[in-house]
Amino acid sequence: MHSLLLLPTLYLLAAVIAVPLAARLGLGSVLGYLSAGMIIGLIPGIGEETRALQHFAEFGVVMMLFIVGLELAPRTLWGMRHKLLGLGGSQILLSTLIIFAVAVLLDEAWQTSLAIGLVLALSSTAIVLQTLTEKGLMKTSGGRSVFSVLLTQDISIVPLLALIPLLSLANPTSMNADGSITRLAEEAEKHHTIFEGLPAWGVALATLATIALIIAAGVFLTKPIFRFIHAAHLREMYTALALLIVIGIAYLMTLLGLSPALGAFLAGVVLASSEFRHELESDIEPFKGLLLGLFFITVGASVDFATLTSDPLRLVNLALALILVKGAVLFALGFGFGLRKRELWLFTLSLAQAGEFGFVLISFASQQGVFGPALGGTLTLVITLSMLATPLLFLAFDYIAKRQDKAAPDHTPDEIDTTGPVIIAGIGRFGQIVNRLVESSGFKTVVLDHDLERIQLMRSFGYRAFLGDPTRPELLRAAGLRDARVLVVALNTPDAALRLVKLARKERPDLHIIARARDRSHVFALYEAGANDIVREMFDSSLRAGRYVLENVGLSEFEAAEAEQAFFAHDREALKELAALWKPGMNASANPAYMARVRELEKELEVNLLALAEKQSDKAG
Repeated sequence: MHSLLLLPTLYLLAAVIAVPLAARLGLGSVLGYLSAGMIIGLIPGIGEETRALQHFAEFGVVMMLFIVGLELAPRTLWGMRHKLLGLGGSQILLSTLIIFAVAVLLDEAWQTSLAIGLVLALSSTAIVLQTLTEKGLMKTSGGRSVFSVLLTQDISIVPLLALIPLLSLANPTSMNADGSITRLAEEAEKHHTIFEGLPAWGVALATLATIALIIAAGVFLTKPIFRFIHAAHLREMYTALALLIVIGIAYLMTLLGLSPALGAFLAGVVLASSEFRHELESDIEPFKGLLLGLFFITVGASVDFATLTSDPLRLVNLALALILVKGAVLFALGFGFGLRKRELWLFTLSLAQAGEFGFVLISFASQQGVFGPALGGTLTLVITLSMLATPLLFLAFDYIAKRQDKAAPDHTPDEIDTTGPVIIAGIGRFGQIVNRLVESSGFKTVVLDHDLERIQLMRSFGYRAFLGDPTRPELLRAAGLRDARVLVVALNTPDAALRLVKLARKERPDLHIIARARDRSHVFALYEAGANDIVREMFDSSLRAGRYVLENVGLSEFEAAEAEQAFFAHDREALKELAALWKPGMNASANPAYMARVRELEKELEVNLLALAEKQSDKAG
């Protein structure tokens, strides 16, 4: 019992100390988890037990891909097919070929060299997606390109697992010093799947049938099962069902000899269009965060310090060489696919490491006799060191991005992959309050702004937000202007707001437009441009302040509220009248008819409020 409680206590203590410290230093939570794992790995006896938990901790990656799938409806995934095949496929192919060539030059057999290339071509889905999410970079064009490559790599696990046995070697690299087959190879003989003994075409058909079964279950069984669970009126049953879906599919894919993470991703995509998507996501999210943290700790604990200290220069140089080779490939591909400046550097530095699926492939390749024990241990350390370097690569990106932002403040617009009934253009203080109210009431919004810091701030709080100039017609169309019900124009610049209202009214004569105005002149211009509802940015708050004044100089709360409502109604009608007399570009004092009507309306307001006061006094008497 004591030992059972000791390990969780150590893990939580290390995480609670290391992660906040790393976050305060600006290094990110991932580096904190990795550092905590490295510290635990140095404790005699504890490190070995931590490494034994790595397979359990990998469920964090499985759950992460399930949640990623929930964010990608099949239509969205189909729209990414060019990047998946082009950008992602090219990255795997080119990285594999270059690493293969280097390994051949180092006198490895071509089969072993090809396996090394395939293993090291992959990147870390867990670390990269976690860091992109923390930094609010997932929705940038660079972030979307990174995600496309990671998704392609995860999908490629299936064919890689099928290819590696074909590279199996009967040579000394797969034997121990005494000439016997390695223990991992012996264990491979015990490894069976439910398709054991079937011909290759039979395995392929059975695999496709299983995937079709997962899709059919997601489409046809989700609603009845959720209704059955709902009838119990027990909140924990939703959590149990969400875990059952993820763990059950992972187990089924393991039986098939396929990637459980890929199965979870597929299930997420199938359920992305379901009305239960948000319920599933909220139930899985806490488990995903804890298990991902545990996974990062086990990666840190897996560092073999004895081997590392025996030849540190060689291993560090190999890890740096891997980062440089993959970085060069990524930079060239990113440039070829249209990424520039900060987005190109984000794409390059995010994916330059090796990934956690490399551990799976190394173990499998060792079982098949493709890698010997020494080579497998070296590759494991190289992958671990490159993953440990990833937070530092993101720090390098932050430095480069800041320098580029100072030199060129314009940013590449994001690719907008979602639409909604409400578009909010501008996410300053005014737009943020509107967005919070609408989103909290259960309506989906699409937020647009040209200020990168504001966009990243919104993303850090979990809101959808896209970088770009809202006055650009193509950006508005991508945000769903054609089908939107309401456009909120909350831009700080009056001229930009006016341009946007005119553009939106021209594109959609039936669209309801709510616009933020700076002053009365701006109200008139927006009214003429076609805005339906116009809100002066200081009007409502000033009106409320005036009500507080009345409450504190003798009026009751009710009397002050009535005066406030009367003022509001009068001002609204007055603006409609004055709009007809307003002339664009002319100073109000140079418009006699306008000024005369303003004075008349002020007198009317004074008379109305005095009449209201007398009425209230009569009631009180």
